[in-house]
Amino acid sequence: MTEARVLSDAPWLKSGPAGRVLAVLNGNGEEARVIGGAVRNALLGLAVADIDIATTALPEEVIRRAAAAGIKSVPTGIEHGTVTLVLDKHPFEVTTLREDTETFGRKARVAFGRDWMRDAERRDFTINGLSIDASGVVHDYVGGLADIAERRVRFIGNANERIAEDYLRILRFFRIHAAYGAGEPDRAGYLACIGGRAGLASLSAERMRMEMVKLMVASGAAGAISAMADSGLLQQIIGGVAYTGPLAAMIEVERMLALPADAMRRLAALTVAVTEDARRVATRLRLSNAEAKALDSMGHRWWRLAGMDEATAKRRLYRLGPDAYRDRLLLAWARAGAGDDATWRQSADLPQHWSAPKFPLKAADFIARGIAEGPALGHVLTIAEDAWIAAGFPLEAAVLAAVADQTVARFARDHRL
Repeated sequence: MTEARVLSDAPWLKSGPAGRVLAVLNGNGEEARVIGGAVRNALLGLAVADIDIATTALPEEVIRRAAAAGIKSVPTGIEHGTVTLVLDKHPFEVTTLREDTETFGRKARVAFGRDWMRDAERRDFTINGLSIDASGVVHDYVGGLADIAERRVRFIGNANERIAEDYLRILRFFRIHAAYGAGEPDRAGYLACIGGRAGLASLSAERMRMEMVKLMVASGAAGAISAMADSGLLQQIIGGVAYTGPLAAMIEVERMLALPADAMRRLAALTVAVTEDARRVATRLRLSNAEAKALDSMGHRWWRLAGMDEATAKRRLYRLGPDAYRDRLLLAWARAGAGDDATWRQSADLPQHWSAPKFPLKAADFIARGIAEGPALGHVLTIAEDAWIAAGFPLEAAVLAAVADQTVARFARDHRL
């Protein structure tokens, strides 16, 4: 059943880059509409970022019209009917209406069409199957308006068929629910995801990583992840134990400290007890080098950051640096399940009021005391730095001279110089 309503608060449809692109693509027998996430977000009163457009015009016509209007076009997926138009540095993916002629997983054979209903019916979820025309009329062929009102994420048509077309939709179901849904996941969709879970093995690590990273920072991440764990889906993705309690605690700690949601912190809380866990997850999800390093750092003896006095916290902060210190501390806090605890807060706030000084002793200080350049000099500097840290980071010249003298004496004694 087709339903329509007018969205009155969408000025970006009338003016600005999106309005200009729609004006270029509309008319002379062709129609263009904004589709998908931009429509969903506008209806939910959320920020509209990426704007995708569907059109009855064939890709060649889209390119011709863009050129005539002085708009840059890039054939980013022209074999699938997608051309990216760039206007005022804003990219717009413009895709010709399509309909499936034969479906076999992600390699479904499609044909270009002119039927808005058939194009909507081949999409994943009802709240993503809406389109809005240049006049602000929202067109709904799949029940998306009702599901928007209920904050319900529901597959279009038969959930099992939608999943068989692309098993990544299992992850997308939970990720979209975490971001835009309310309450428990749609029952039919949930059961279909469980029934299709074997298909997760066919997905590339890169595609799973993309969805998991987005899921981890969604507002409803804790509930969605718990639902995935309860169904046995999560173990297939991370390949190990899922710690849903620490994940919920990490989300609460971020809230208490007014920190932005961080995907790697939350992933560590969910999956990492020891560094071996971090390496396994990094491999299974093909994390970037920076992401893998962050996960590994958090998993490295995080328990040593529990119950620290200020002197110990300063030593840890000096060794780790502010970012790694904060993330490892937050993992320890989340695993402790301590809630809004004053001691944990004091440790977490330390980087805000104390900056670790640079180690003031130099190689020249020890060369002057008879240490030759080479490996021995580097060893002496390490010993001296450890002693300086243990002394509480002194900066007075007399104290530094004493640290240097004692380090040289110790080195001479140990090496019988």
